[in-house]
Amino acid sequence: MKDILKEAYRLTREVSRLGFDWPEINSVLEKLEEELEEFREALLTGDRKKMGEELGDLLFVMVNIARFLRIHPEKALEKTVKKFKSRFYYVEEALQKRGKSLRQSSLAEMDELWEEAKRAKARNPKHEIRISKQIRNTQKPNAKPKNR
Repeated sequence: MKDILKEAYRLTREVSRLGFDWPEINSVLEKLEEELEEFREALLTGDRKKMGEELGDLLFVMVNIARFLRIHPEKALEKTVKKFKSRFYYVEEALQKRGKSLRQSSLAEMDELWEEAKRAKARNPKHEIRISKQIRNTQKPNAKPKNR
């Protein structure tokens, strides 16, 4: 798969150097709101092609926001994925302790545990991130886990 996130980041950085840039962050945020509205409109049509185009526009604006704030979007997304995995694992483990599976639990119950996971992480920021068995089973068969 092509690393399009990096390409989008480099592109926005390069055109910014050429003077094609927003004057301040609020202008970029206005563009985000505009693109989100266009995405909502595309959702109402049910046109998957249009939804895909608008989703792409949203993602591109988010990359531009990251560049504007000097935050590399790939690193930010990687951190969020790790955080998601950690919280999901917490939910899964808590349900197992209750003798329940994910499918046997309500969304409200899982959301409550999700919020509990957030609070637990806030109390212990160095909490080890573990990958859920369910997530691990969705990885590509030839993918080798990274040692961290």
